[in-house]
Amino acid sequence: MNIKSMEFLDILIERYPSLENAKQDIKEAYIILEKCYKSKKKFLVAGNGGSAADAEHIVGELMKGFKLPRKLDSNMQQRLIEQDEKLGQVLADYLQGALPAIALDGHPALTTAYMNDCEPLLCFAQQVNGYGNEGDVFMGISTSGSSKNILYAAVTAKAKGMKVIGLTGERESRLSDIADVCIRVPQTETYMVQELHLPVYHCLCLMLEERFFNL
Repeated sequence: MNIKSMEFLDILIERYPSLENAKQDIKEAYIILEKCYKSKKKFLVAGNGGSAADAEHIVGELMKGFKLPRKLDSNMQQRLIEQDEKLGQVLADYLQGALPAIALDGHPALTTAYMNDCEPLLCFAQQVNGYGNEGDVFMGISTSGSSKNILYAAVTAKAKGMKVIGLTGERESRLSDIADVCIRVPQTETYMVQELHLPVYHCLCLMLEERFFNL
């Protein structure tokens, strides 16, 4: 973890002092994700309702520039141009560096087929089984920490040799038991938990972007 990445965490706690008790867990979650991306692995994220929107939000910050421009390196730009001078130049100018991340709430053809044909509560688990590999990371977002479809996905991830990060409210939960690290924000009311989840995952995304793109 570099100094600038730690500064984002310090700023988070300065702005949201109530998250002080979660600081070490946020740091540990970052370390898990840093190792994942250093190893060229990927990040899977899932949640329900507002937490599904949070999963999509996280992916949006990781798969394109968040705060930094993330220009492609000159080697990749040249390779694009060599493939097709005109099209490649546009790609070289506008493509951005990405940290591979997939939100599991989408893919309606797959998910509706699986829920109709099989077991609806295992829909996220099925995607973890299909996408996930050893060294990847799964984040389960659940304000209660007891959402069954998230728990099934977390167990599947662990069985596949993946690391699991939980993002929950303050109560201990089944998800906090399963996860390698669980970030428990100090609220219990659903909307209040979600209000604190956003600055936490923004901080993680800023830290990762700083580490991999501010070279």
